[in-house]
Amino acid sequence: MSLLTDNIIPREHGKVFGTNANHETELTEIKNKLLKADGITQVQINHSVFPKEFTVFTDKLISVEEIENIVKSTGFNAIPKALI
Repeated sequence: MSLLTDNIIPREHGKVFGTNANHETELTEIKNKLLKADGITQVQINHSVFPKEFTVFTDKLISVEEIENIVKSTGFNAIPKALI
């Protein structure tokens, strides 16, 4: 319900999301779909945790809901991690 929780702010830390995708092909599909969106510059996948996580970096303000909808179109979920 605030600028920080509802949006991804362009910065060096990005925003971390959890996902129910597990296999490399599923995670690559999510990454490629996200990189096609305007304003997303980089997506890093963290394979060392469960459930899998990915971090989205942007060069402009993008809503968390937009990220969730892009990932949903692949058949998986994206759940934003809480702020530190």
